[in-house]
Parts: sequence; structure tokens; C-alpha cells
Amino acid sequence: MSALRIQVKRLRNSDGLDLPAYATPSSAGMDLLAATDGPLSIGPGERAIVATGIAIALPPSYEAQIRPRSGLALKHGVTVLNAIGTIDADYRGEIGVILINHGGKKFIIERGMRIAQIVFAKLHSADWEEVAQLPESTRAEGGFGSTGL
Repeated sequence: MSALRIQVKRLRNSDGLDLPAYATPSSAGMDLLAATDGPLSIGPGERAIVATGIAIALPPSYEAQIRPRSGLALKHGVTVLNAIGTIDADYRGEIGVILINHGGKKFIIERGMRIAQIVFAKLHSADWEEVAQLPESTRAEGGFGSTGL
């Protein structure tokens, strides 16, 4: 895997926190940390935006994807609400993670907790080609479960 160089700016609320990092050499995403002033409580069915204390500058034609952490989802029912969240190359504000608690108990986010993952992806722009008829395919218009379970 080749390394993409991403400019990152630490914000005032990032004091004492590490930059996002890969948990293992083969990890697809870097863990994002909560840059909260103190504990943040999310009750069952509630959502909150969690600061990360960083802003980034992506190269053109790239996006950053904010993805849930599987352990939080499995153990606590906490996930990224707009999964997958997209950070555009021209956004320069603080990265915030929108979390929702689908679990049955209150969930406490502590400062420095790993709350989500950030994955970088190359984008391809597209141009529309309007046509009167689309080419045939085996699937045709079947969707929403038409291929089975």
C-alpha cells in the first residue's frame, strides 16, 4: 500500500491527543479520537456530533470516508449515523463524527476514545451521457432483494 500525504492541522481541543493512526500495519482505516472537553453521554436513540480536534487538506480527487468502528457497533450499538460520512477535498473545518446510540443503555464517550475510522479514497469524476435506452443486463430492473438473501 502506498502512502498518501495528507496535511493535518491540530486544533486547540487536540492538546494531549495523538493524531489518527493505523492500529495494525494492514488496517484500512486510521482510528479517530474524541476531542471532547469531558465525558459525553449519548442515551439510547440519541445522536451527537463528536469533535476530533483535527482538520485536514486532501489532495484534489480524494475523499476521506468516516466509518463506524465494529467493536462499538457490536458491543454497544453505537455507530456513525451517516455511514459512510464523506469529507470533501475542499473542506477545511474540524472533522466531526456523528454518532448514534442504537443500544439499550447510555453510552459515555471519554476524551481520547477511538470513535470512528477514517479511510482515504481516490475519486473519479463522471459526466452524464443521456440516452433513450440503457443496454440490456441479466439483472435488468430487479432490485431490493431480487437476487435472493
